[in-house]
Amino acid sequence: MAEKHDVEALLAKANKPNEDAMRLHPFYKGKIAVTPKCRIRDFDDFAIWYTPGVAAVCKDIHAHPEKVFEHTNKGNMVAVVSDGTRVLGLGDIGPEAGMPVMEGKAILFKYLGGVDAFPICLDTKDPDEIIQAVKWIQPSFGGINLEDLSKPKCFRILDRLREEMDIPVWHDDQQGTACVTLAGLINALKIVGKDKKTARIAMVGAGASNIAISRVMIGDGTPAENIIMCDSRGTLHKGREDCKDEPEKWNMCVNSNGEQIVGEIPDAMKGADVLIALSKPGPGTIKKEWVASMAKDAIVFVCANPVPEIWPWEAKEAGARIVATGRSDFPNQVNNSLGFPGIFRGVLDVGASTITDEMAIAAAHELAACAEDKGLTDDYITPTMDEWEVFPREAAAVGMKAIEQGIARFTMTRDELYEKSSAIIKKARQETIELMKAGLIEMGE
Repeated sequence: MAEKHDVEALLAKANKPNEDAMRLHPFYKGKIAVTPKCRIRDFDDFAIWYTPGVAAVCKDIHAHPEKVFEHTNKGNMVAVVSDGTRVLGLGDIGPEAGMPVMEGKAILFKYLGGVDAFPICLDTKDPDEIIQAVKWIQPSFGGINLEDLSKPKCFRILDRLREEMDIPVWHDDQQGTACVTLAGLINALKIVGKDKKTARIAMVGAGASNIAISRVMIGDGTPAENIIMCDSRGTLHKGREDCKDEPEKWNMCVNSNGEQIVGEIPDAMKGADVLIALSKPGPGTIKKEWVASMAKDAIVFVCANPVPEIWPWEAKEAGARIVATGRSDFPNQVNNSLGFPGIFRGVLDVGASTITDEMAIAAAHELAACAEDKGLTDDYITPTMDEWEVFPREAAAVGMKAIEQGIARFTMTRDELYEKSSAIIKKARQETIELMKAGLIEMGE
């Protein structure tokens, strides 16, 4: 058992980011800004970038609409769209309170993927209005990242926009979480010597994230009958008539839980090889005794934000072999930041019209391979954000899958894709470094 002072130190470490965030956010008054990417030698150059010179470019795009990708930054711009109804683990806190998260997403897009992203927080909760708003801004962006939308409307919004738009639309809480979780699971199973086709998987939470994770796991070869999913009312099974009005849940009721286990979270976890929890923030949502009831060499993913469902040290004390969370201050961070910057980099580089589950699975396998290349351990199942080469590798894997599926505007070799994405990402990072060196980005208090 951990001594009291050890636990207190761990809790203090877990709370430190909150303290730093409250100090530094008002210091910078936001995290992103717009800076020019073109030369401005003197004021005469504005005749090129604005009137009268820009008129010739406008006419060229009008005559050849596809040239918008050649003449403008559309092909590298992503809108991060939210209504603030499901922000982290904080719930419906509104679009203004969601802005810090969307700005944070934008800075990760830029620094990790070289993508110019803009927070768009909408003052509506109506799914039809959100769909219309996103369709209205389509001409300005090369992709859309939906973020922190409550369920069940998030499913409908994503499905409609993917059907009706000709630029990629991605819901990071669904597809991004699924991609990175799959990557971690691939390697965790390798470490403990278990097979995805026979491992029994308990899933706690039946929201957007876990529904998407289950879909992607099944697409990658995990049998649906090996998954036992729980919502707030217990396990999903064929007798759950109350789920019939939620198509995604009802699909799991019908097709998963081969043993038709009827019960609560402890019943789903008993004897399970894997726990994947994305539910109510803890600690205490998952009990130590439930982890202790799992199979030998249990794999525990507890990824609620901002606090995992059980503290990692408690899960380890209960017998878990591998523990992952969504936080960067613990080992094995299963975080979307490993996914969306590289995935969008690859999507934008080939001008893909959508992002398929197969592309997300390709990204997951590349992420897993990046970690395996460095050497897997119980505390290292996925790469970390500071391993910059992960992102161009991921971009190349995603771009190649888009080309293979026939949904790419531009065709390149894998090497060409890797070189292009590497150059863009290196430039984005170097810009930030140089601005800090020059004192144009202050270091803060």
